[in-house]
Amino acid sequence: MSKSIIITIKPDGQATVETQGFTGDSCQLASKLIEDALGNRMSEQLTAEFHQSSHTQQSSHQQA
Repeated sequence: MSKSIIITIKPDGQATVETQGFTGDSCQLASKLIEDALGNRMSEQLTAEFHQSSHTQQSSHQQA
């Protein structure tokens, strides 16, 4: 999935920032500059993608 940041600005000036295609906290890092430029955050909704590990590692150790 490609990564994107969607910014919506309503007629009353309220803005929302939505990230898609990011996993873990990489979404917050990617949108930080935009959020800082928009001002104070009113709320935050974390998606299922946020709760996925950004680095999936699997290892197994077997002893003989």
